[in-house]
Amino acid sequence: MATKKKTSSDPLMPVEQITQSIIFIRGQKVMLDADLATLYNVETKVLVQAVKRNIDRFPEDFMFQLT
Repeated sequence: MATKKKTSSDPLMPVEQITQSIIFIRGQKVMLDADLATLYNVETKVLVQAVKRNIDRFPEDFMFQLT
């Protein structure tokens, strides 16, 4: 059984769902890690670990934790 390979034209998530995932916190556009993980089709834990391992590749304000 052959599976269809995703191409760049196959959206992982509908644009409307991405737009709805963007929230405003203190005047900043933010996406929660869980929503980004869904977008990239990985577990949230895996996404956070990947960002932490490659922190030099991201802007300083790319990731923050609310307390």
